[in-house]
Amino acid sequence: MQCRLSAEQLEQRAAAVRLAVFDVDGVLTDGGLLFNHEGQESKRFHAHDGIGLKRLMRAGIEVAVITARSSEVVRIRMAELGINHVYQGESEKLTCLRGLGERLNLAMEQVCYAGDDAPDRACMQAVGLACSVADATDDALSVAHWVTSRGGGQGAVRQICDLLIAAQDTNGQ
Repeated sequence: MQCRLSAEQLEQRAAAVRLAVFDVDGVLTDGGLLFNHEGQESKRFHAHDGIGLKRLMRAGIEVAVITARSSEVVRIRMAELGINHVYQGESEKLTCLRGLGERLNLAMEQVCYAGDDAPDRACMQAVGLACSVADATDDALSVAHWVTSRGGGQGAVRQICDLLIAAQDTNGQ
C-alpha cells in the first residue's frame, strides 16, 4: 500500500471519517462491463468488500456510493448490503457528494472518498481522506492520500474499510 501521508497523519484523517463514499466501476468492481446478448448488464462484486462495508456501517460510519452509470445490478447489490445512500447516473459527482455531506451535517474533512479515474478526482481532492485502488489511473493515483495494495473488485474496498475501522478504535464486528 502506498501513502502520501505520514502514518500519524493517515491515522488522524481516518479517525475523523464519518462517511465513506465509494465509486462503483473500478472500485467496487474490476471495471469490466459485461452485457449478455439481450443487453442486460452484470457485474462482479467481491464478497470481502461486502463484509467490509457491513462492518464499517456497524462501526457507525455512514456508507454511500456515487457512480456516473446507472445499473439495476448496483441497486440490487447495495440494497442487499443495506446501503441507503446510493446515487447513480451522477455526472456531477462532487455536487452530489457535497449535497450528501450537507444532509448528513458533515464537513468534507469527515469524508473518505475512494475512486479510480478522472471523474473521481474532484471528489478525492475535496475530502479529508482520498483513497484509490492499486490499479487506478494516474488521474486518481496522483491525488490519493492512500492507495490499496489490491485492485478494484479484488478486495480493495475491504482494505479501505479495515483502515477506517482500525483508526476508529472499534472492532466493527
